[in-house]
Amino acid sequence: MNHTATARSWVEQANGHSDFPLQNLPLGIFSRPGEAQRCGVAIGDSILDLQAVLAAGLFEGEAKTAVEATVDATLNAYFALGRSARVALRQRLLELLGEHSEHQAALQAALYLASDCQMHLPAKVGDYTDFYVGIEHAKNVGKLFRPDNPLLPNYKYVPIGYHGRASTLRPSGTDVRRPKGQTLPAGQTEPSFGPCARLDFELELGIWIGQGNDIGQAIPIGDAAEHVAGYCLLNDWSARDIQAWEYQPLGPFLSKSFITTLSPWVVTAEALEPFRCAQPARPEGDPQPLSYLLDARDQANGALDIELEVLLITEGLREQGLPPHRLSLSNTLSMYWTVAQMVAHHSVNGCQLQAGDLFGSGTLSGAQPGSLGSLLEMTDGGKQAIELASGEVRKFLEDGDEIILRARCKRDGAVSIGFGECRGKVIAGN
Repeated sequence: MNHTATARSWVEQANGHSDFPLQNLPLGIFSRPGEAQRCGVAIGDSILDLQAVLAAGLFEGEAKTAVEATVDATLNAYFALGRSARVALRQRLLELLGEHSEHQAALQAALYLASDCQMHLPAKVGDYTDFYVGIEHAKNVGKLFRPDNPLLPNYKYVPIGYHGRASTLRPSGTDVRRPKGQTLPAGQTEPSFGPCARLDFELELGIWIGQGNDIGQAIPIGDAAEHVAGYCLLNDWSARDIQAWEYQPLGPFLSKSFITTLSPWVVTAEALEPFRCAQPARPEGDPQPLSYLLDARDQANGALDIELEVLLITEGLREQGLPPHRLSLSNTLSMYWTVAQMVAHHSVNGCQLQAGDLFGSGTLSGAQPGSLGSLLEMTDGGKQAIELASGEVRKFLEDGDEIILRARCKRDGAVSIGFGECRGKVIAGN
C-alpha cells in the first residue's frame, strides 16, 4: 500500500513535488469559481475532482463507497467508514494516477490547477479538543509562571487537554482579526478592555478522528490508532494578555476561541506509515504510563517523525523584497504522549468521539535552539525581541504579519511528503 520510492505519476509536476507526490494523495474539499464544493485529492500542483471520476465510472467496490460518502462535500461520512475504505480508495488512486494508468485521457478533464481553486474545511467539526502533549513547550511556559516548578505533578500521568471552540475553525488563508478582551496591565489592580497587545501563534499537529465510539464505551489503547483518519497542521492563535487574566481557575477561554487555522488537506494515516517510529524513551525517573495508556505496539511504532517549520512575513519584509523569516524548525517527536494515547485517554471516561472530531496536539517546541513553537517562548514572555532582516523587531505579532506553518516527512528510502501550508495574516480588529 505504501508503494516504493520509484513509483511515478503521469501528472508530471507531481514527480518530485515538495508536498504532494504520488506517495501522499491527501483528500480535501475544494471549489472552483461559481461551482459547488466537492472532494478532491492533491497531486502535484493540481487537484483531481473525485466526483467527476466517480461520474466517469472509474471507482468500484469499497473505493466507490468511499467517494460516494463525500457527496455532501464533507469528509465526515468518509472518515466514519474506517481504515478499510481509506485503503481501498488510496489503492485505486495509486492505479489511476500512476504513470502506467490507462485512464489518463479521461482523468485529465477532472484535473484542475490548485491555484485556480479555493479550499474549505474538510469536515464539519462537532468537537475540537486541544491537548498539551509538547513537553518542551509545557516546561518553557511553566518556567515563565512557576520557575521552581515548571511541570505540575499530573503532566507525566495525564494527557492534558481542554475543549476548544469548533465554530471558529477556519482553513488556511483566512485573515486573523485581532481580538479584543479584558486584560490586566502590569502594575494595575483592575482590568481594562481593548485589543489584544500580545498576539501569538502556536505550532501544532491536527488529528482528524475517523470512526468514533458509543457513549460509555472507552476505546482501548491497542485499538486507538484505528480511530485516526488523518492529520493536518493547526495554528492555535493565542491572545496572551487576555489568557493571563482569564485562565485561572478554569483555563483558556476567549484567548483561544477567536480563530484556529487549519491546513485544508487531510494527510491520511496510511500515507504517514513510512514515517512512524518508536515513541522516544521517557527520561530516567519518569513514571510509566498507567495500564490503559500503555501498549507495546504503540510504544514501538506510535510516534510520528514530522519536521515542522514556522515562517513569518511582515510588511517590512514584503516592502523590501526579503524572504520570510524562519522562526522555528521543530518536530513531532517532541510529543510526550502518542496520538493513540490521546484517543484512549479522551474516551476512557465514556466520552463519545465522532467522525470529524478534531484534536490539536498542543504546541510542539523542541529542546534545541531555534525549535520553539510560540513567540511566548522565543521572547521569554516578551522580554527579548526578535530582530528581522528588514530592521523590524517582534515580541508579539503586529497587524500585517503573516504566519506560515509547513511540515515535511523525510526518511531514507521513502519519498518525502508534506502537508501544504497553514497560513494566516493578522488584520486590525473592529
